[in-house]
Amino acid sequence: MKDIYLPFIHDELWLVKETGFFSDLQAIRETQFSLGNGYMGIRGIYEEIPYDCKPGTYLAGVYDKMTSQVSELVNMPNPVYFKFTIEGEKLSLISMDMLEHKRILNMKKAVLARKTIYKDRKGRRYNYQSLRFLSLADKNIGAMQIMLTPLDSGCTLDVNTTIDTSVSNAGLLSEGRKRHFRIKELGEQNGFKYLIINTFEKKRTIIYWSRFYYQLGLKKIYKQDDIFRLKLKKGQSVVFTKIFYIKHFSYKENPAKEKKETHYAYKKAFNRSFSGLLNDHIYAWGNLWSKADMEIQGTERIQKNIRFNIFHMLICANFDGGFSSVGARTLSGEGYRGHVFWDAEIFLLPFYLYTIPEIAKNMLIYRYNRLNASREYARSNGFKGAQFVWESADTGREETPSWARNIDRSIIKIHTHEMEHHITADIAYAVYKYYLVTKDEKFMLDYGYELLIETARFWVSRIEYGKKKKRYQIKKVIGPDEFHINVNNNAFTNVMAKFNLLTACRMIRSLKKKPEQFSRIKRKLNIKDNEPRQWKEIASRFDLAVNKDKIIEQFDGYFKLKEVELTKTDENGIPLIPAKIKAKDLEKTQLVKQADVLMLLYLLNDVYGKELKKKNYDFYISRTVHKSSLSAPIHAAFAVEVQDLHKAYNFFNLALHTDISNVYGNTPDGIHAASLGGTWQAVVFGFAGVKLKKEILHIEPCMPRLWRKLKFNLCLQSCFFNLDLTNDDVFVKFSSKNTRSFKVCIFGKARSLSRRKKYHFKRSSAKGRSEEYY
Repeated sequence: MKDIYLPFIHDELWLVKETGFFSDLQAIRETQFSLGNGYMGIRGIYEEIPYDCKPGTYLAGVYDKMTSQVSELVNMPNPVYFKFTIEGEKLSLISMDMLEHKRILNMKKAVLARKTIYKDRKGRRYNYQSLRFLSLADKNIGAMQIMLTPLDSGCTLDVNTTIDTSVSNAGLLSEGRKRHFRIKELGEQNGFKYLIINTFEKKRTIIYWSRFYYQLGLKKIYKQDDIFRLKLKKGQSVVFTKIFYIKHFSYKENPAKEKKETHYAYKKAFNRSFSGLLNDHIYAWGNLWSKADMEIQGTERIQKNIRFNIFHMLICANFDGGFSSVGARTLSGEGYRGHVFWDAEIFLLPFYLYTIPEIAKNMLIYRYNRLNASREYARSNGFKGAQFVWESADTGREETPSWARNIDRSIIKIHTHEMEHHITADIAYAVYKYYLVTKDEKFMLDYGYELLIETARFWVSRIEYGKKKKRYQIKKVIGPDEFHINVNNNAFTNVMAKFNLLTACRMIRSLKKKPEQFSRIKRKLNIKDNEPRQWKEIASRFDLAVNKDKIIEQFDGYFKLKEVELTKTDENGIPLIPAKIKAKDLEKTQLVKQADVLMLLYLLNDVYGKELKKKNYDFYISRTVHKSSLSAPIHAAFAVEVQDLHKAYNFFNLALHTDISNVYGNTPDGIHAASLGGTWQAVVFGFAGVKLKKEILHIEPCMPRLWRKLKFNLCLQSCFFNLDLTNDDVFVKFSSKNTRSFKVCIFGKARSLSRRKKYHFKRSSAKGRSEEYY
């Protein structure tokens, strides 16, 4: 008997396993076992669509608003639909007895494999196996195989497979469930089934092609009907193979031409063997993992989980000319309606920037493509330049809903889109970091300078001059800590705005050394001669409120708020807010939702000294309740910096398990993208001690004792670095087409590396550290 499950279960450190079926975990597993290739993502549902199943098929960047408060990522028709009945009894994990059930997400090969042994009412057993993938080699293609074998006697099998159009987007608050597309055309062409749908509001066209065949032995049988009956003998295996194709188009494009071109592309793929498509897909993933993999030797659990995080970052990233970016819940669910937040630039972009910089570039071009909308948004709010929205979808217009649930499940009015303006500076920060790491001058000329200049212009108009103190200030904002709204002079917002202004000034000054290019940018943006000077002047007159103990005040009046002692934690180590404090009263306390001042010190790491960092860490760590998945990974990296290694490892483990353990209870809504990227940063910028200071790569590991070795790759200024680290050893090698030598700083000493030569640097004196708690 052929086994389609067995070949994918042997790479133990690359496998996420499900053993047994538990209905209360079904929605969590659907998120965790999601597949994707950047263009599309499909939740890890069971093919038979059991009760409470939440099918989700999403195309990056395809949103619609009809019947919703705001635009949301469209849940498309589900191609993963295969139902079987035997003599009226449905083969399903819920309706038939299950003797054995296993599913494997093989992250190395990006396939989802399954094996289930069923027993019907008459005691007859059936071996059910399935395999599916979304091709990385051809991003419009998905493929699946199902094998069924009656083990005890022959049977009559009823088969039902289709593209399921009954799907809908989840209902939120008062909206109820809704469907964002209508069927435009449904038909068949030369044996190939097709479905054409249009989204309601944006009228975007999506074309599906689908066909399947089944094999009894070596014979392939093509069926025109989606519903048919088949007789099987005892021990006779039938293998069903389904190949589907999905592509979206603008309403402006020619429908007849689209249909013809997609039919040709699909037919070409369908005529290939399933194994050929699978092998191309696995090969493409091999190339991707060669850039992005991270090897942590010493603990199998951590190795698997870090790969789980990286896998989910890889399946949601695309190269599409800035048509899409990465949403807060990737392409694995409908949490936050698929919107793009500051998570993309601050938490996720560093991973892509140092591994696959083309994706980081795509994310920034996404913002550039919405620059005109951001200019309009600034004008509508009475500002100049470009103001980026808090929640973005396809147009660049504000998509934040007016109402949402608070942490106590009460419904509250949302103000983030009105006041959480730091996102504009966050995007400018990401542009500059992209330039430092890549030295991509063409990107800066085509996109980067314009983004920096227009965001700087926004801050000039947003900032107010305080005549009393003769200093500039920013009023009525929300910082990363969203417990406190409508505050003045949030430290994070003020300093990031200052960074934005100074960086724009510095980059324009540098560009002036290239008169032709500077002239082009100056004409395009109508840069006045005094503008950069004005940016610098304003930036120089910002106050950062620091008390005598060197604690930065998070915002005006923060120190006067009520202090709260946090004495209890949950099973994950997250502090519990005392029961007597209601959600609506949090703003009256010093409790902090997530890293705010510490987020500032983390991002501008080389600006502030160690003593100030340590004092602020000690102060704010006792006040932070980590009610966001963004918090733990940043605290992990920061804790390494200040040598609080016990907490560093605890925070890292919390972040690492965010979705594999459903820490925040909402993994069914999709993978927490920011936590994925933040956890990678905690390893690389925290435990590995990798930092870019004054454009020099610094490496000084400070890893848990159980980690015998840490291996990963970095892409920096068109050079590809292989790093192999222990706490006292750094092995490094770089390759490059153009760069012959590269300056680095390892264990605090400047070094010069020659390309293609492997170096071994040893710490001059072993650090005496107490690590019993690791």
